Amino acid sequence: MRPSLFAAALLVATAAPAIAAPMHQYSALALSAKGDRIATVEGDESKPHGVITIRATKDGQVLRTIDPCATCSYSGLVFAPGGALAFLQRDRAAGTVVLGIDDGKAVRTIATVAGIAETPRFSRDGKRIALLVTIGAAKEAGAAQAGVRQVGEIGEKSDEQRIAVFDVAGAPVAAAAVKPVSPANRYVYEYDWTPDGRGFVVTSALGNGDNNWWVATIDAIDATTGAVRTIAKPATQVNFPRVSPDGKTVAFIGGLMSDFGSVGGDVWTVPFAGGAPTNLMADSKLTVTSISWPGGAIRGTALKGDSAGLFSPTGATPHGLGWSRPASLAAGDVRVAYNADGTMVATVVQDFTHAPAIYAGPVAKPVQITHDNDGQPALVSAKSVTWKNDGFDVQGWLLAPIDADPAKKAPMITIVHGGPAAANVPYYVTRGAFTVLLKAGYYVFFPNPRGSYGQGEAFTAANKRDFGGGDLRDILTGIDAVEKVAPIDDNRLGLTGGSYGGFMSMWANTQTNRFKAIVAGAGLSNWISYYGTNGIDQWMLPYFGKTMYDDPKIYEAASAIYFMKQAKTPTFIYVGERDIEVPPTQSIEYWHALKDQGVDTSLVIYPEEGHGIRNPANAADVTRRTLAWFDKYLAAGK
Repeated sequence: MRPSLFAAALLVATAAPAIAAPMHQYSALALSAKGDRIATVEGDESKPHGVITIRATKDGQVLRTIDPCATCSYSGLVFAPGGALAFLQRDRAAGTVVLGIDDGKAVRTIATVAGIAETPRFSRDGKRIALLVTIGAAKEAGAAQAGVRQVGEIGEKSDEQRIAVFDVAGAPVAAAAVKPVSPANRYVYEYDWTPDGRGFVVTSALGNGDNNWWVATIDAIDATTGAVRTIAKPATQVNFPRVSPDGKTVAFIGGLMSDFGSVGGDVWTVPFAGGAPTNLMADSKLTVTSISWPGGAIRGTALKGDSAGLFSPTGATPHGLGWSRPASLAAGDVRVAYNADGTMVATVVQDFTHAPAIYAGPVAKPVQITHDNDGQPALVSAKSVTWKNDGFDVQGWLLAPIDADPAKKAPMITIVHGGPAAANVPYYVTRGAFTVLLKAGYYVFFPNPRGSYGQGEAFTAANKRDFGGGDLRDILTGIDAVEKVAPIDDNRLGLTGGSYGGFMSMWANTQTNRFKAIVAGAGLSNWISYYGTNGIDQWMLPYFGKTMYDDPKIYEAASAIYFMKQAKTPTFIYVGERDIEVPPTQSIEYWHALKDQGVDTSLVIYPEEGHGIRNPANAADVTRRTLAWFDKYLAAGK
């Protein structure tokens, strides 16, 4: 279940503080093979249309911009070995994605896809480029997106994400002529070229791509014939398959990951010829979040406690971080972009009090090279809080209003992340998000209880068959720790979260009366009924150990609906009408039970939305209702 649901629901704020200038935004960052240029999609809050921007790595100077379609959006930036830049240009009105290339002199089209596309990658000789395509897509890629309406004969047809290959120097390929090379009925999630250019290493699964990622295998696919050979069937979930420069080894991130895209685990390797995977970092106390294989070493990023940074499992400190900071990192489909030999890096860095900026330079010490956002003020104060519970070291973030009076008791909202395999990490608090709560006088607490990333794979797996048990105890103990360092009024505590955080919000209402108001976004109230009605039931098996039909008691034990007589806290509930990760029936069940118990409650189902409230008008409505609900019961201004 997605970790960012609640944040997505609060993207629009009704009362933002004045800021000197619109915040500059960077996305899809790529670094050239030589390490001398950076490409990003850039814009600001006042301009919904971003443009491709090429900068010098040494000082961030803008060298040129690329914008062939003023009504399109850009993504998938990737440099060719020779220096040209490929990118994706999406025209939503036309229902097409153009794969374009810029050689520094002109832009030309390589191919047009009727549907959706992502992740272009050049072969290592630069002569061909591959692309993941979903021709005639019925929905956006990913289970968090709004699902197809369940009418007619259901479950008989699913979107297929496949690999297509194009000659870089060839004539433009029209949409009707795009022919994927990977076989039908096999959903390809991620891929990497083999060094010889003859094929790919992929993570893939048969059938429904939304559901079957949890049983994905690591496979080799021939770039000419599409023949598939399974390399490994790991016991973990898998992300970031990467092939060694000599073509003999495949590295990947393996771990207990509850949603595709929420990446965390250990680095594993397996022979390209096939065999048993080997864990390179067993018993590590950090969580690897992305990997690449530039030059001769595996490199990537990891989260350790409150800090994110550079990491190599084969380097001098395989269980520690290199350059790091308490911040979040972003670059393209990874978190840090490396040049061809792995000596240079580039990434977008932000934290709770510093707006996004590009950092780049040698891997030992990248430095800030853009300053578009230097004038953005700190809108909150932030503190990393640590505590111990049940033998675990636990960490979380406490945000306070920038003008908070340290002598005055204040209410606090605890926000539980989704996942559960995810983590609350720093990002700049600006218009929207949680600004509305902080500006209203609330402290905000982001705990990372057991089940989260940042403390190693054993910590992430510590909530298996124990949803709402140890992790809830960690959160409550964390609130105790916060109250020792901040003027929190224990009689004015609120709780909220989306997805797994929505489950925890619903569940906590049946386990404790400590919270005086709750807001639950797309939460789970009944794991029994959820099992048979959601579109991603495969994700539960690594956590529960057995299907609901084989072991119903463990599912009942974590279901709030079986404990509703104990629920006393007023709860506002919201969910998307076409949510396939957590269907709205889960919210309806919970709302109905609260109504029957005479507990004050409100339920809003937002039309056309999936697992996350994305429409700006709907997001603004969630923000308004959330603030009003907490104000009604917690009286922030008093």
